[in-house]
Amino acid sequence: MRLRGGGQLDRCLSCGHLHRSLEDAPANHRDAAYGGDPALDAVRTRLTYRWLRAAGRPASVFEIGYGSGALLRRFHDDGAAISGVDPDQLAVDVDPVVTQHGRLWNCAVEEVPDGAVGADLVVGVHVIEHVADPVVTMRKAASLLSRTGGLVLLTPAGDSWGLSTFGSAWWMLEDPTHVRFFTQESLRRLARDAGLVDVRVDRLVLDSISVDLASAVRAWRPPGPAGALASGAVRGAALLTAPVVGGMRLVAPRTRPTLRLTARRPPR
Repeated sequence: MRLRGGGQLDRCLSCGHLHRSLEDAPANHRDAAYGGDPALDAVRTRLTYRWLRAAGRPASVFEIGYGSGALLRRFHDDGAAISGVDPDQLAVDVDPVVTQHGRLWNCAVEEVPDGAVGADLVVGVHVIEHVADPVVTMRKAASLLSRTGGLVLLTPAGDSWGLSTFGSAWWMLEDPTHVRFFTQESLRRLARDAGLVDVRVDRLVLDSISVDLASAVRAWRPPGPAGALASGAVRGAALLTAPVVGGMRLVAPRTRPTLRLTARRPPR
């Protein structure tokens, strides 16, 4: 798949899954993996927690890529047993309550022993686009579920309007560790091939609300090694335009940049 603005991604002709190498699609990437904004991330965490909690109160939660532990802290305060894995790629400080009460692994998720936990909820927020082998990752996630547990994954949508419109300026390509992008079909197949059932893939309206504005800025001019959201003016403009972006996403689902996978372990 050739990108507007230069570069290309490898696309599966069967399911549309996209694989990226930095050599073929450098896309003016920033230097660091993290290029978001803590305030915007806090909003995402709050919204993610709210809709996860709306499905019921899990007794135990395992998070793939727990980062600072913000999401796990909310579930801990809600009474859940918490655990998770993170290779410490972003070198962030972890919430001390999560460190004290959580069962945490500092490694890739593939290295967590099968069945190390049996969580009612296994969740990964923008993680699976970073992994080298998503098949192994999905199977591992399935192995960490309780007999009635559910899996939720969020990931950038490779079949979204943003990639086809902005091409190499799409903000999701700014992260040099984004090595793959799923489509609804490729994410659905991955979960089913891992033996999961009740598989559903939909598109979130409010996740990654700054993507469109940041992509437009990148299309206008390269933002430099710190990335588009390093600018306070860009972050402010993203917040100001959020109602317009949200309205556009409501009426045009393909403009939503995030896929949400929900699935369950089959009954045994």
